[in-house]
Amino acid sequence: MDNERVEGSYDASSIQVLEGLEAVRKRPGMYIGTTSSRGLHHLVWEIVDNAIDEALAGYCTHIEVTINEDNSITVKDDGRGIPTDIHPKTGKSTVETVYTVLHAGGKFGGGGYKVSGGLHGVGASVVNALSDWLEVKVYRDGNVYYQRYSNGGHVEEPLKVIDSCDKNRTGTTVTFKPDDQIFTETLVYDYDVLRTRLQELAFLNKGLRLTLYDDRIDKRKDTFCYEGGLTEYVQMLNKNKNPIHENIVDISGFENDISIEVALQYNDTYNSNIYSFVNNIITPEGGTHEDGVKRALTRVINKYAVSQNILKEKDDSLTGEDVQEGITMIISCKHPNPQFEGQTKTKLGNSEVRSIADKIFSEALERFLLEHPDEARVIVEKAMTAGRARVAAKKARELTRRKGDLDITNFYGKLSDCKSKDASVSEIFIVEGDSAGGSAIKGRDSMTQAILPLRGKILNVEKARLDRALSNEEIRTIITAFGTGIGDEFDLSKLRYNKIIIMTDADVDGSHIRVLLLTLFYRFFRPIVEAGHVYAAQPPLFCIKHGKTIKYVLNEEERDQYLATLSPNTKYDVSRMKGLGEMDAEELNETTMDITKRVLRKITVDDAMAADDVFSKLMGEEVEPRRQFIEENATFATNLDF
Repeated sequence: MDNERVEGSYDASSIQVLEGLEAVRKRPGMYIGTTSSRGLHHLVWEIVDNAIDEALAGYCTHIEVTINEDNSITVKDDGRGIPTDIHPKTGKSTVETVYTVLHAGGKFGGGGYKVSGGLHGVGASVVNALSDWLEVKVYRDGNVYYQRYSNGGHVEEPLKVIDSCDKNRTGTTVTFKPDDQIFTETLVYDYDVLRTRLQELAFLNKGLRLTLYDDRIDKRKDTFCYEGGLTEYVQMLNKNKNPIHENIVDISGFENDISIEVALQYNDTYNSNIYSFVNNIITPEGGTHEDGVKRALTRVINKYAVSQNILKEKDDSLTGEDVQEGITMIISCKHPNPQFEGQTKTKLGNSEVRSIADKIFSEALERFLLEHPDEARVIVEKAMTAGRARVAAKKARELTRRKGDLDITNFYGKLSDCKSKDASVSEIFIVEGDSAGGSAIKGRDSMTQAILPLRGKILNVEKARLDRALSNEEIRTIITAFGTGIGDEFDLSKLRYNKIIIMTDADVDGSHIRVLLLTLFYRFFRPIVEAGHVYAAQPPLFCIKHGKTIKYVLNEEERDQYLATLSPNTKYDVSRMKGLGEMDAEELNETTMDITKRVLRKITVDDAMAADDVFSKLMGEEVEPRRQFIEENATFATNLDF
């Protein structure tokens, strides 16, 4: 009995010790977040980040990324090349140490890098651990050094010299193939995902050249290099908008080894687009660098407005919301020792950055306003107009506050709420038209499904300020039904429905209404979209009858696939489905609402900048970008997916 382990016992043998890179393979999500497509692409960013570190240190000018025919990835840089001598602590070559030992790299002091991005030194070894194989070539000291690893980072043989090269040539080339045992969902790299991030890195690192090659069937190539850095970034983001001043405000400064770069330009929209980065990593939750810049923006514009007698003594001061209306701004902080709140690197926490960012930005912005009085006045007047609209919106917002269950149920006589008060199981259908709304009410599960019919098309909020949007009855109804409030009062935890389902006809009008609603959600309720609560119903386009069987299909492709499964002698009838308003309650439930049979398309916003660009093109004031988009995508219009 003493030599046997008792079932359920907890002793030393219960504790598992993982050696080397085994821990990474056992729990990959801890290191790269996910083993889905996003995690697959994250491997590329870790190797690219190492090359970027060389660029930040002033030694790398060109980085090349290649998607090879077998979907392996090659990242090549012209930096100094990883040191090849024996590492004093590991007794292995430094190359092998970097690729097989966690937390080994030039990012932990010792003069390697003052500023770096990536996963704080675990990047190269994590990529190796999660790869079927990885090869590294180092060009240094007139030699080409080579080492190969396989089966999750196991060394095949020690680092060796395989060739000679020009003594002036330096750099590192890494090729790796992700392991299909880890990445079971997909091993195929998306060219556009890589392209978008490399372009972003080129904007954030002025003068650095990045080239992307695709050596698969559809061979493609893109090269990015921006001598203007962030100013060109803002220019690109504003290309489908109408800037209200010509000069882009370009600010940079350096203090205590911390650099702050900011570029901004106002446009005539009513939305702010502020994106911040730390060491090339986007910080969607902001942090002290963003706080410092925003604080300075509000103070400096107020000070200038008062000094120029544009803002009178009797006027209220402009708020942060006022001065940010219509702004496109990029904030980039380079910090030698960034402290992020949480493991996801979404918010910078270093307290000293706030005052440094404030000082650098405010001094330069004051100078810009004084040197460009005409543009300064346009900026101040826009902020003042936004302030007046804010006051009007505050009054209008009062109408969207719910006072009791009776008001909810009978709000404008529209919302037919569900009986359940449990948000986790409740869902609301926003339905096109009263006729479809009536059928939906009869065909729903009244315990968990609420119905909100819309009369006509809602206001395009891309072209309207908040105060005007809140004067629109349909929009007020939606805000009230959701329960989250908007603007400063927004609280995601108060959302009354786990699923918000847009249910419109599968025609042009239905698509237009869906886009208008998505624009509203993206501009006023973005956290709801980002949290995955918004869906589009997929009413079937065809009904196929044969014998006693009735089959509903979403599109022509599904129709043809299903018909191909029928025997040649089968007699069948294919009919195109009517609009939602012409379906009876039973049909609507059967095809679109029954949770056991329906098909929903989840609306996601993986990239806020790309989403903003699409909404600006499709829903903004400028006609030409919309025309160009339609001409380029007309073939795929019926499958347009946000």
